[in-house]
Amino acid sequence: MDKQYLSGERGHGFSAQSANTGHYAQLNTYDYLADVPGNNEITDLVEVQFKNTRKAYYHNSEGLPLKKGDIVAVESNPGHDIGVVSLTGKLVPLQMKHANLKPNEEIRKVYRLAREGDMERYAEAKAREHDTMIQSRQIAKDLGLEMKIGDVEYQGDGGKAIFYYIADGRVDFRQLIKVLADTFHVRIEMKQIGARQEAGRIGGFGPCGRELCCAGWLKNFQSVGTGAARFQDLSLNPQKLAGQCAKLKCCMNYEVDQYVEASHKLPPRDAVLYTQDSEYYYFKADILRLLVTYSTDRRTPSNLVTISAARAKEVIKMNQQGEKPLSLEEGGRKEPEHPLDLATQEDLNRFDSKKRKKKHKKKVKSEE
Repeated sequence: MDKQYLSGERGHGFSAQSANTGHYAQLNTYDYLADVPGNNEITDLVEVQFKNTRKAYYHNSEGLPLKKGDIVAVESNPGHDIGVVSLTGKLVPLQMKHANLKPNEEIRKVYRLAREGDMERYAEAKAREHDTMIQSRQIAKDLGLEMKIGDVEYQGDGGKAIFYYIADGRVDFRQLIKVLADTFHVRIEMKQIGARQEAGRIGGFGPCGRELCCAGWLKNFQSVGTGAARFQDLSLNPQKLAGQCAKLKCCMNYEVDQYVEASHKLPPRDAVLYTQDSEYYYFKADILRLLVTYSTDRRTPSNLVTISAARAKEVIKMNQQGEKPLSLEEGGRKEPEHPLDLATQEDLNRFDSKKRKKKHKKKVKSEE
């Protein structure tokens, strides 16, 4: 089988080699049951991945010895499509359930392992995708449609093209479909996607240095609100909170539940703590470490004292009973404990000094 890239433009293609080695990581599923004897015999369903994040499920009704990374020709409407087997065995029904596929939904079948002729037609179709996208954008602009065509995907046999578009409102693209069909002489399918889906299809890297979650594994998107930033005490800076899709970053939802749970253990922010020497007002909190910092001034940081949440609640309870402790930090601690930095424990130049001593000893021996 041809190992060349089944690629379109902008690096969106894949190869049998990359699929086997995991280099093609968009929505990749690790099959931890692959080495279990009889795993492929549990079900004839297989998961097949196409360009970018598009996946579908098929029956291996012919009983082909399929494994992850095999390039196959699958049934489509009309004709056939070319994709890479991304999952087999027991995990496939679980993935279908996770994708909310209905049990009575029609599932097509795998025709065969891709032949040389299939690969040639596939390569020809993929080579047309970028030019088709550029032309279709101009056509939509000429028709005055408020939409953006973000990507085009040709079917493996070149008989159909999927146009992925973004639009803020409802778009009547009936005339657009007629013009596209006359221009490219293929069957046209329009699919509306959101800004997050477009970022997943394009790919890229986030400020964390890792591949975008929407391009690597995240398929189901949940709404992200500014409340997630407030719970985590993040700065409400749109430039820092927005991802490459210009929406709030999906990763803001990952830890917000832990922050909400931990915040219930903190004292009220409006509570004033009274001691025999001063009054203390809430300044900031380290939510996960359950540490609260108080200031003697309501508006500016002054005489800051950091104590545990338990100590703060204890002082509040004493105040409610008419008692005032001698000091706020009694039973708590003024400064939070930080993990030790091993690099600061010794001088990093100590290795150089040892080398110098050795050279000096050699000189002394030579003089003797």
